[in-house]
Amino acid sequence: MQETIIKIEGMSCGHCKAAVEKALKDVGGVETAVVDLEKKQAVVTGSAAMEAMRAAVEDAGYEVVQ
Repeated sequence: MQETIIKIEGMSCGHCKAAVEKALKDVGGVETAVVDLEKKQAVVTGSAAMEAMRAAVEDAGYEVVQ
């Protein structure tokens, strides 16, 4: 299973964390998505395409900086 780290700007609270995790988990092929607010990143496992994950995060209102 592939692990991807996505750097994300604009997250500042638990609501942001939950919104990004939900958006990522809704992407086909994502098995797990865990957001770390302090590191400003999400660790995602699964076989989803990076472009699909990037679009999900941006559609949720956050900026992918990786």
